Amino acid sequence: MNGNRDKNILSHIVKYCEQIEETTALFGADYDIFRVNNTFRNACCMCLLQIGELSNSLSEDFRIAHAAIPWKQIRGFRNIIAHAYGTVEPQIVWEIISVELSELKDFCKKYMIEE
Repeated sequence: MNGNRDKNILSHIVKYCEQIEETTALFGADYDIFRVNNTFRNACCMCLLQIGELSNSLSEDFRIAHAAIPWKQIRGFRNIIAHAYGTVEPQIVWEIISVELSELKDFCKKYMIEE
């Protein structure tokens, strides 16, 4: 039963990854624009917050079985966004959305197909 639940959560994570991609396409994949545009940053951070929230809903067995994904850090970054948003460095968020997010999305999509 957890397998279907986990797959459902992964599908939602993929949707938020895609929303970040859409937002980046809309505003332009440029760090300087991201750094100065509050709407761009806020939209991406809201999606990252949701991804962190969803990752916390994955079964513990799933997170343990797929420990190569930094689930704890994903959840931890969600907490920073939710509780200390003013301390979030734009460069860190940019690194996540421009480099690391595609790896998470690819993992989620691959797992949803294979299992």
